[in-house]
Amino acid sequence: MTTKNLIFDPQLIRRFDINGPRYTSYPTADRFVEAFDASALQDWLGKRAVGGMSRPLSLYFHIPFCNTICYYCACNKIITKDHARSSKYLKYLAKEIEMQAARLGGTKQVTQLHLGGGTPTFLSHEEMQQLLDSVRAHFNLVPNGEYSIEVDPRKVGYDTIAFLSDLGFNRMSVGVQDFAEDVQEAVNRIQSFEETKLVIDAARTTGFRSISLDLIYGLPKQNVISFNRTIEQVLELAPDRISLYSYAHLPGLFKPQRRIIPIQLPSADSKLQILQLAIRRLTEAGYVYIGMDHFAKPDDELTVAQRQGRLHRNFQGYSTQAECDLLAFGVSAIGKIGPVYSQNVKTLDEYYDALDQDELPVLRGIELTADDLLRRSIIQALMCHFELSIQSIEIAHLIDFRSYFAEELADLAEMEAAGLVKMDGDWISVMPAGRLLVRGIAMIFDRYLRADRERARYSRVI
Repeated sequence: MTTKNLIFDPQLIRRFDINGPRYTSYPTADRFVEAFDASALQDWLGKRAVGGMSRPLSLYFHIPFCNTICYYCACNKIITKDHARSSKYLKYLAKEIEMQAARLGGTKQVTQLHLGGGTPTFLSHEEMQQLLDSVRAHFNLVPNGEYSIEVDPRKVGYDTIAFLSDLGFNRMSVGVQDFAEDVQEAVNRIQSFEETKLVIDAARTTGFRSISLDLIYGLPKQNVISFNRTIEQVLELAPDRISLYSYAHLPGLFKPQRRIIPIQLPSADSKLQILQLAIRRLTEAGYVYIGMDHFAKPDDELTVAQRQGRLHRNFQGYSTQAECDLLAFGVSAIGKIGPVYSQNVKTLDEYYDALDQDELPVLRGIELTADDLLRRSIIQALMCHFELSIQSIEIAHLIDFRSYFAEELADLAEMEAAGLVKMDGDWISVMPAGRLLVRGIAMIFDRYLRADRERARYSRVI
């Protein structure tokens, strides 16, 4: 199957479908170290203004609460119906906001904000107002910034969507996964097309600029025929962006997945056929394959950013905001300031204990070396633009590319012979047949993976 920028070749996919990271960061979060602690983050927060340079800010808030459990979920979440828990969490979140802001050098201009989870819409209207008030007390949210929230259509109506719009949210990510009822029952997420459509229609009516919809392929009881019906319903909703994620069944790592019956999962071949169908249907409907599970309409900002070479990748996926420092708040949240990443503690008790002691709740992090920064720029270019200028890397990082990456280029030759990449003079280009496998191509430049070939911790590329 061929589209303008994508070739689906089942044989190549089977050959190169290995376990590997998703590269929302490089180095990946499993490489962070506990030697990077609260004092290290504090230092870097203060260094932002050194030399008069100060990037705009992106803010991420992790809201871990959910009313019910979805069996496929691999997120850090807490299943509860008790709003006393979210009320307490917001008090501590306000303290973390205040502490990070107090230590922050440079501008407090925010151009991007995202609420993820968990289920951010678990919060009541009063709690959501309280959170945004805390943010605005310490940061300046610029007009027309990107302010997004993940929404569970099963729990909200028109009034909540209108309220979120009034608060300043203008982008929305809506979880669907699959509309087939037997699939929904198998993963414990019952959600009708009608309630999903109500939320999306409400978002358009109340001024949301962009609506993204999440699907998962490889779930129990899925097949090509039923998923084709789901795709038809998705196309009727006509979201601006679609994320099509591969379900990674890792019950040893994620306890809720133990409730999924393995025999109900589609075979590897069936899963490939579902993916092939989805790609064909979406691209025929005019969606552009951005890369790594993401599709967008031709006039969407992501598509435009990719055409113009401005696309970026961070912990929320693809982004148009390449130059931001990312401040992260809440349990397990990951931030990025200049050449460092940091991740918060993962449990509520640890989070509350750290803040009670007036300490930033940092679990671990990493300060990138010159080699890390070099490899990060290569992996970003491959993941976002499917091509890499050797000369621009040499100029930016003062290296001789071919001698520095002699081993990597030798490994890349096998992929070139298979038609996944093309090495032509000063350029390395990911060919249409390699675009679905770009994670595997990026892995060649991952120094940590080259040193340790242990990949079982990662999901498969497809």
